Amino acid sequence: MIAGLILAAGESRRMGSDKALLTYRGQSFLATIIDNLNAAEIRQITVVLGHHAETIQRAVNLTEVRVVVNQGYRRGQTSSLQAGLGSAVMDAPDAVILCLVDHPAASSEVILELTGHFAATRAPLIVPTHRGRRGHPVVIGQALFPELLALPPEEPANTLIRKYRDATSFVEVADPGILLDVDDAEAYRRLVEA
Repeated sequence: MIAGLILAAGESRRMGSDKALLTYRGQSFLATIIDNLNAAEIRQITVVLGHHAETIQRAVNLTEVRVVVNQGYRRGQTSSLQAGLGSAVMDAPDAVILCLVDHPAASSEVILELTGHFAATRAPLIVPTHRGRRGHPVVIGQALFPELLALPPEEPANTLIRKYRDATSFVEVADPGILLDVDDAEAYRRLVEA
């Protein structure tokens, strides 16, 4: 079983408003990612909130997902990954598909492609690429959970991606949505005009 893990705890400082609540194709980024995971038959989904957690919980229907509030979200993204992964492992998944809330444009087809690739290869890390550029979401196999949970919270999780580069499976996908990282107003404008 592959579980979904969505990180939506950050302060969205460069954006100036909560990225989880920005709209894309008629609904919030967070709702879009949940819907795409559901469409790809991911049934166990954990959402990690932090900054403005209560506001986001009021605005987005999260009744079908597990919500984890990372009180230490200011320590960085790794702390949120660890909070969510620590909760997700209770379901004993074979892997998690890690989604970042500021990447709402990756389609359910991409998720299906990546999870299918994991089922076929059991690679410890699966990273989508488009025209040779790496994107999100990524699949993290169970074998790496202990190391991820043991990282110092301030250390970036891509430390492990570098460490396991030779074992990582890079999957070229047709969807450029994997590359759309919405960090600021200009990136958001490009997304909604695409």
